[in-house]
Amino acid sequence: MAASLIRACRSLALSTWLLSFCFVHLLCLDFTVAEKEEWYTAFVNITYLDPVTSEVRTEKTECGRYGEQSPKKEARGLVLVPSSLQDRQACDPNVRFPHVPQNTAWVALVAAGNCTYREKIRNVANCNASAVVIYNVGSGSANDTITMPHPGTGEVVAIMIPEPKGREIAALLEQKIMVMLHISIGTRNLQKYVSRTSVVFVSISFIVLMIISLAWLVFYYIQRFRYANARDRNQRRLGDAAKKAISKLQVRTIKKGDKETESDFDSCAVCIEGYKPNDVVRILPCRHVFHKHCVDPWLQDHRTCPMCKMNILKALGIPLNADCLDDVPPDYETSVGGPHTNHISGASEITVNESSVVLDAAGGETALEQLHPDEETEHQAGERHIIAGCKFKHHTFVT
Repeated sequence: MAASLIRACRSLALSTWLLSFCFVHLLCLDFTVAEKEEWYTAFVNITYLDPVTSEVRTEKTECGRYGEQSPKKEARGLVLVPSSLQDRQACDPNVRFPHVPQNTAWVALVAAGNCTYREKIRNVANCNASAVVIYNVGSGSANDTITMPHPGTGEVVAIMIPEPKGREIAALLEQKIMVMLHISIGTRNLQKYVSRTSVVFVSISFIVLMIISLAWLVFYYIQRFRYANARDRNQRRLGDAAKKAISKLQVRTIKKGDKETESDFDSCAVCIEGYKPNDVVRILPCRHVFHKHCVDPWLQDHRTCPMCKMNILKALGIPLNADCLDDVPPDYETSVGGPHTNHISGASEITVNESSVVLDAAGGETALEQLHPDEETEHQAGERHIIAGCKFKHHTFVT
């Protein structure tokens, strides 16, 4: 149940993370493509007669920028400023410009501020100007221009130039110098940017994504730490139970003439060596015999007979709590292929006390003898406990 819950949480967290990542990625792409600005620069060419040298001077710079709704085309004409000094920004709908001969193209030069660009351009367009040049005012940068928004102004060409350039032309006009201005198309620019709303939205999505990821990592490592501790604790309990079970098993020293020394007797299944006199052997409840120093480490780690896989904890009736049972490998649970029955007699599981099991080679009744001689004196020598109803028949095990 716990494992399936962890797998489900892991899948849910991973799916949420992937969906959030894809969603944020798509949002970033969408905002990057949608929030873009296309604008054109404008070449500004002014021609005038220098009153000092009486020479024609021409200055051409790419300092202008076309308005957002302005047609991108050339325009030329005589530069004029509003007649009224108080309305050099052309915010009055009745703005007036100096008179020019009929059919003479002219360009209005006005300052920014006090009203919208749309109002300025419409007021100038009503006076039949060929183009409108608006110079920036109050900008921190000497070459600062923007793409002016001016919807609904018709086909009049409108550009913005920096403040120094505009004041230069205005100064020439104040000296009664005629200035011819030619506007031509410059460079096309495409600027992509992310709006403030998109930055906030993507940031929130990213934070939510990180919170989900961190929450999953914390949950995962907490569960991993808990299960690691539980596994170690269960291993220690099983190890203690194995030590207790090993202490209950009979230990015998082989003497000369015992059947274990005969050539037809099975050798130790762990070290594959025969038994010799003075060898100390361990006899398991399933009647299999092994060298004590060979089988004890195996029993400590596996708690099963190396040959028949009988679980010594169950055979000796050592109880295990639920945590330990959950941690027991499958081969321990199914070592006998069914319920908790004895391998040899098929009877119910054997229950023993602190005495060890002694198996009679002739197949008689099974008694419990003391493990050590000093314990035998303590419990009165010769005392035996007969297990009721348990008979063991002699079996030959083929290894």
